[in-house]
Amino acid sequence: MSVLLDGKAVARALRNQTKDRVSEVCAAGGLRPHLAAVLIGDNPASETYVSMKRKACGWVGIDSSVHRLAPDTSQSEAEDLIDALSSDPTVTGVLIQHPVPRHLDEQAVLDRLVPQKDVDGLSTSNLGALLTGRRGFAPCTPAGIIALLDHYQIPLEGRRVVVIGRSIILGKPMALLMLNRHATVTICHTRTRDLADWTRSAEILVAAAGQPEMIRADMVEPGAVVVDAGYSRITGRDGDVGDVEYAGVSTVASYITPVPGGVGPMTIAMLLSNTTLAAELALGLQTTWAT
Repeated sequence: MSVLLDGKAVARALRNQTKDRVSEVCAAGGLRPHLAAVLIGDNPASETYVSMKRKACGWVGIDSSVHRLAPDTSQSEAEDLIDALSSDPTVTGVLIQHPVPRHLDEQAVLDRLVPQKDVDGLSTSNLGALLTGRRGFAPCTPAGIIALLDHYQIPLEGRRVVVIGRSIILGKPMALLMLNRHATVTICHTRTRDLADWTRSAEILVAAAGQPEMIRADMVEPGAVVVDAGYSRITGRDGDVGDVEYAGVSTVASYITPVPGGVGPMTIAMLLSNTTLAAELALGLQTTWAT
């Protein structure tokens, strides 16, 4: 059976470290780190996610606020809010909750945010920094996966990595982070032909396509490390389901993440860490960015 990559336990350790860092920021005479969440529209799942993130901020001593805009908010109204938060000295990090209403240009909204406060790492500036190897905030989910693998001392250099998924939030930055750690990376997606031929070549497999239980045991090389970054709800099933068919794959993988309790807690832990780092950078307590 596989060794469980316990995101809950590792995230708890990271939160404790972040809590100590928050105390150091406050002791240095600076403002307490403050995460401002922007919530546009009335998506119930987004409300839940923002509530979870605010609760997590409280665990480590980070101030948090929510700035809500109506579903019919105009592009200029959304960008005006981001401009205001970018210039607010009491705010150290800003999270624009995804998704935003379809009529808005989401990337344009993200790009109004100054890179130093883009703690979710999704602005063109921070994504460009990741692509070119400069320092910046990486998107929290792939950064959390790297932190999880590092905790379990799973080497990345020279390893064959297959990432299934090509989103800006997860798949593409995941591949770049792996590449920056000298892995040999292949990106696959839901339109990849003969997908199993590619997945069986992976020493480290990251499933992030949003397709419930698409990865089965016969698609995984025995001994591979399997990271399930998927998340779905299926009618008639209790609980959440990932992209990996856990019961079968856990019999052949060397390491595997559960759903829930694997990647999700690491995402929030990295958001808290990045928000604190933004405050440390502003105070000159740190000079090196996240990635």
